[in-house]
Amino acid sequence: MTVHVRFAPSPTGRLHVGNARAAVLNWLFARRHGGRFLFRLDDTDTERSTGEFAQAIAEDLRWLGLDWDGHFRQSDRLDVYHAAAERLKASGRLYPCYETPEELELRRKLQLARRLPPVYDRAALKLSDDDRAKLEAEGRKPHWRFKLDQTAVHWHDLIRGEVTVDAASLSDPVLLRADGRVLYTMSSVVDDGDTAITHVIRGEDHVTNTGVQIQLFQALGRPVPQFAHFSLFTDAAGAGLSKRLGALSLAEMRADGIEPMALNAFLARLGSADPIELCHSLAELVPGFDLGRFGKAPAHFDPAELEHLNARLVHHLRFDEVAGRLPDGADEAFWLAVRGNLAHVREAAEWWQVVAGPVAPLVDGEAEYLAAASAVLPPGPWDGETWKAWTEAVKAATGRKGKGLFLPLRRALTARDHGPEMKDLLPLIGESRARARLRGEKA
Repeated sequence: MTVHVRFAPSPTGRLHVGNARAAVLNWLFARRHGGRFLFRLDDTDTERSTGEFAQAIAEDLRWLGLDWDGHFRQSDRLDVYHAAAERLKASGRLYPCYETPEELELRRKLQLARRLPPVYDRAALKLSDDDRAKLEAEGRKPHWRFKLDQTAVHWHDLIRGEVTVDAASLSDPVLLRADGRVLYTMSSVVDDGDTAITHVIRGEDHVTNTGVQIQLFQALGRPVPQFAHFSLFTDAAGAGLSKRLGALSLAEMRADGIEPMALNAFLARLGSADPIELCHSLAELVPGFDLGRFGKAPAHFDPAELEHLNARLVHHLRFDEVAGRLPDGADEAFWLAVRGNLAHVREAAEWWQVVAGPVAPLVDGEAEYLAAASAVLPPGPWDGETWKAWTEAVKAATGRKGKGLFLPLRRALTARDHGPEMKDLLPLIGESRARARLRGEKA
């Protein structure tokens, strides 16, 4: 059996970390088992789906490095869904209902007031042909519900173990709206069947829906996939993360300087028994990937932990991986000098300003000391040994040592109290700018 999985977002907003987690886990599972990863756009919600969001989702997947083996839109398959609906109607599993949204809401409130579960009472099944004809003559158009077998549905979940959903406690789901629009439960099952999906890997908020969909697979005569439901993200306080929060969209994370492999490594392990480790490529994550390592406990999404992982990754990025994001003129020597002090690649621009100027030096009453230091500054060209030789000469000339020796030189040359190794920065600053800064001049 060839493994087939899918990532099926709705293009009604930007990709969020929760969506991205589903994409990463599905992609890794497919690659781990030599299978296929399909990218499907669930865009039957015509009121909210947009081409702009669809394009943005594809861009986010490419940014993460998640290539796909097939891609399609549900909006191109509406005839297929309606044909499946006709088969369900013919078998008696899809039945028309004429209640208005207001009537259904009133009925729900009455059930709750009586302390009854707000489950659809199947009143439409009691309608005669004459009743239906009368309602349609009044201008009512039916929506269509799937008649559930009121039995318990069981499956072995690859993450949660044995799961049971009591279909008798559920409302018969609406598969077709009165205006003919197909709803998610229907289109998803038809697509999964047509594309031979073998494993559905998604969030635990779909567990109840899975019980419904298993019956729908069976009613349509399609093989039932295996399921894996991972726990949802919570914040540090244990509250759920809203997918509407822009700060958790991939677009915002990219703008904030998060590296795609930092996010991939974070999402691939968070919520599992495996430690989150620094990875430089998706290929490194594939061999050890195992859904069985994931647990049912909530996964705490800590942005600070992601930022820490991101900084560690930046510290190891090669020059060729970042060259296109560095300021004009920045070379490999510069990158190697500053990367260990960066949390995000974009911060390199600040250090390019330090080495290329102009910089207003911080002198702070040290003019006499800096003049003495300038007097023993060796002529160029400089290399990685120049700083040590110079500071030893300054120490001999002034008698200073420790912080009193080094900090005034760093502040004059970089206008900073901290930063990359001066032995690496000094050759980049160069003799002309260094001497000017030691004189207190902006250079």
